[in-house]
Amino acid sequence: MTKTTELLRAWLALFSVFTLFSCNRIDDEEYRPNFEDGTTESVNLWVQDSMKRYYYWAEQMPKKPDYSLPTKDFFNSLLSPKDRFSSILDKNNTSTYSKSVRSLYGFDYSVLQQNGKIFAVIKLVLKNSPAQNVGLQRGKIITKINGTSINSGNMNNVEQMIINSSSPMKLMIGIWENGNIINENEITIYQSFTFDQPLVSKIFEQNGKKIGYLYIYSFQNGMASSFANKFAEFKSAGVSELILDLRYNYGGMLASSAALCAMIPSGISGNSPFIIYKGNKNGGEVHLSFVQQLAYDSGSPGFSTLYNQNLELSKVYVLTTESTASASETVINNLKPYMQVIQIGGKTLGKDMSGWDIDVKRNPPKISWQIHPMIYKLYNANNGGNYSSGISPTISINEFQSMPIMELGNQEETLLKKALHEID
Repeated sequence: MTKTTELLRAWLALFSVFTLFSCNRIDDEEYRPNFEDGTTESVNLWVQDSMKRYYYWAEQMPKKPDYSLPTKDFFNSLLSPKDRFSSILDKNNTSTYSKSVRSLYGFDYSVLQQNGKIFAVIKLVLKNSPAQNVGLQRGKIITKINGTSINSGNMNNVEQMIINSSSPMKLMIGIWENGNIINENEITIYQSFTFDQPLVSKIFEQNGKKIGYLYIYSFQNGMASSFANKFAEFKSAGVSELILDLRYNYGGMLASSAALCAMIPSGISGNSPFIIYKGNKNGGEVHLSFVQQLAYDSGSPGFSTLYNQNLELSKVYVLTTESTASASETVINNLKPYMQVIQIGGKTLGKDMSGWDIDVKRNPPKISWQIHPMIYKLYNANNGGNYSSGISPTISINEFQSMPIMELGNQEETLLKKALHEID
């Protein structure tokens, strides 16, 4: 989820647009129900108040919702049909938390059907994860989950099969060779935590050109200094072409994406516009420059330091898939006013929105629910945006068109190979 907590909370506090936790009234309704504290209805009223103030589609919410519904169902009843990303959780109930194969086991996969076979290919293994610890690698094949074969009847439900599996989980793993799956063996994998992932960078030399490659897993807070160190290496080596690998990047902090963007195109300054936020009637429209966006990362070295490592490029190559989302899509969209962006791979996910967490900051809190609403639509300096159906690639290519798939950063890996070819 794209996080803009510090940015937007600070902006809202500075301009006193509205208070964070409204539990007392609904502005545009003459009648307001009164429920006893601690009841489901009172919690749902707080949810409605919060959504009325912040939610991008607030004006489309039902005027008279059913307050007796369970809170999660009540929240869902408020959502716009256009909303794919807003969510709610109960901090006292872990069963309400969102789960993914990445968060539980530290790997990701795609289900393929080739040569009459249906299987899952492992496309990502996180460093120091449960998956890596049991020997899973990118390119290996999963044919069974807890003894159940992946087939046409369950291929669309593999995610739920893995997420709902008890820990430990047993996977039948093989390798792809000449159109066949061979050397299958069963492994046992446990659920556990996986922490921040390192940047992966390489420098290739091709026909006298130095080409920088940077794989970025996410845009967590505080990445500006790490980006600056990598770009200092690129600049010192004389890199004149850049490939950003964002294919599995679900996003993160927009301040970190701004830090990356500050070191790529020529002709920008700290005051150059970076992003436009467009919200509901309460949130309004917010324009931020590079300097202003970077200011919401307290650990950022600042625009001047970042710009010292700027490669002064006129074009950049970005590798994408349907797992490229949120802040990583912002990199693609928000660089376009300043340079040519050559996108290679698949269409992105289409999360052109941001928000922050809303909960009750009292101790002890009377309400344990936390809302994650979509609050702002995101646009670039030229007012370009509206990519909710995804950003289409300049060059469309399936990363699984050649099996087995290569490790990320390998010059023979399908998307990287295509980018290197385009540069040549």
